Amino acid sequence: MDRQAGQATVELVAALPALLLAGYLSFQLLAAGYALTLADSAAEAGALALASGRPALRATREALPGWAEEDAEVTVTGGRVTVRLRPPALSDAIAEGLAVTGSAAARPR
Repeated sequence: MDRQAGQATVELVAALPALLLAGYLSFQLLAAGYALTLADSAAEAGALALASGRPALRATREALPGWAEEDAEVTVTGGRVTVRLRPPALSDAIAEGLAVTGSAAARPR
């Protein structure tokens, strides 16, 4: 009877790393999806500013939340605004591998 009482504990300890890994992978996928939404929205804000004659870089940066500003690379080429954003991650290598890009174009007035 004593041998069976510890079986659940052993199974939990054995399964815990797999559960933690699955949870972390789920978080990373959600973070990458959220980063893509932010990158698209910021690029659109920059393109709208560009179309109305305002500075696109400033409008793009203002459309991003505080944590994303330092992880974003914004380029304005002609009438196209491109935002490359790294999602939050435990390591820079993972964030770089999951980086997303959003772009929008506008015709100047």
